[in-house]
Amino acid sequence: MTPVDEHPHRTPFWTWEDAVIFAGLYLPTLLFAVLIFKPVPLPNKAAQTLIPQFVSYAVWFGAMYAILKTRYDRPVLQALGWYMPRRGMRWALLGGPALAFAVAFLGVALKTPQIEMPIKDWLTDPKSLVLTAVFAVTLAPVCEEIAFRGFLQPLVARSLGAVPSIVLTAVPFALLHGPQNQWSWQHILLLVLVGSVFGWTRHATGSTAASSLLHATYNLTQLVAYLAGQSGKL
Repeated sequence: MTPVDEHPHRTPFWTWEDAVIFAGLYLPTLLFAVLIFKPVPLPNKAAQTLIPQFVSYAVWFGAMYAILKTRYDRPVLQALGWYMPRRGMRWALLGGPALAFAVAFLGVALKTPQIEMPIKDWLTDPKSLVLTAVFAVTLAPVCEEIAFRGFLQPLVARSLGAVPSIVLTAVPFALLHGPQNQWSWQHILLLVLVGSVFGWTRHATGSTAASSLLHATYNLTQLVAYLAGQSGKL
């Protein structure tokens, strides 16, 4: 798969000022969602965490869309790369499992420590498991890819070029997942690698839909492997 220029909106029209505004809206939208659901008796811990997260993402990305559309009156989704490319979708579909297994082998080589997942208790309850799985293979990859590879990566690429943008965008992506991995340097390094593969897919296809599909199949493979490993311990 080679870089293509099949889409006319590869150069971002937004600025670093917009990036600061977008980043600054994250905590207020999260707080807004938490306060809305605070009096609501949600059934379990997974729902208590993920449902407000769903709402906060919807508000956050809705605000981003509204700001960009209002300020520039340009096609926002196309500029973020949200389209199906003519090439690369097969790689996106099959590459997730391949990437997950490659990362697992590399993790063994790096002697990556075993870390108890914060969501471990969620995966023992069927309803929580379904909600977690839906979040892991839909909203989480789509939102993370739009934010990092759709919005941030083209902005960095415009200033520094394609390769630095792929790597530099992968770093905050990895750090975002640092707390759940107890800041293990091996996990952070592996996540930088994973984020770089997502970024390369976005660059090669011009599509965040492709990188989102790759991200989703990667997450799904990891979740299935984790559940298989847990069932083997029983």
